[in-house]
Amino acid sequence: MAGPHPEETRRHAGGVSDLEAGRLLFAGPVTFERGAADMTHLPDADRPEVAFAGRSNVGKSSLVNALTGRNGLARASSEPGRTRELNFFLLGDRARLVDLPGYGYARAPKTEIARWTSLVRDYLRGRPGLKRVFLLVDARHGLKENDSVVMDLLDETAVVYQIVLTKTDKLAGGEIERTVSATQAALGKRPAAHPLVLPVSALKGNGIPELRAEIAALV
Repeated sequence: MAGPHPEETRRHAGGVSDLEAGRLLFAGPVTFERGAADMTHLPDADRPEVAFAGRSNVGKSSLVNALTGRNGLARASSEPGRTRELNFFLLGDRARLVDLPGYGYARAPKTEIARWTSLVRDYLRGRPGLKRVFLLVDARHGLKENDSVVMDLLDETAVVYQIVLTKTDKLAGGEIERTVSATQAALGKRPAAHPLVLPVSALKGNGIPELRAEIAALV
């Protein structure tokens, strides 16, 4: 017989499980703080931050909305490249979520794409208090070349990152397991990669409690 889920057996001070700690963290106030188009407009690095990165149209905004239970908090769009700033969200007074501009295809001038790509690189290289980057990958397509470029940067700068497979509601159960296994295998020799791959669905809610628990454990 399978034992209890690891997230349910770990306990915080006071006997609260990781899953419950994650629920409580996101049950509190969550507000949009600001969008930053350049490094001079970043908020003070006065609390822990977790960032969400991924290819354009991978579902970052939808995932932020699902995590927080607030459908209109982050603007989701079917147009790739819609997010062109670093968007900061406050989890009460405990932490920040950061929605990074997508990389890859975007309907924007090349100069604009280069500008916000440089902004993301500068943020990842030198942001105090950045605890982890959650790198979102569309479960239907798996890791792509531009994902590898970002992982190279994170490995070089020793920023810990964890793969989150999005849109798993589009796949059958066996396909999800195979994609998780293939992704974990690809991470084997990457020094900054977290070994646990998280499959989620912002639409169905699958994996959202586990991702909340990961974030709560960091902050």
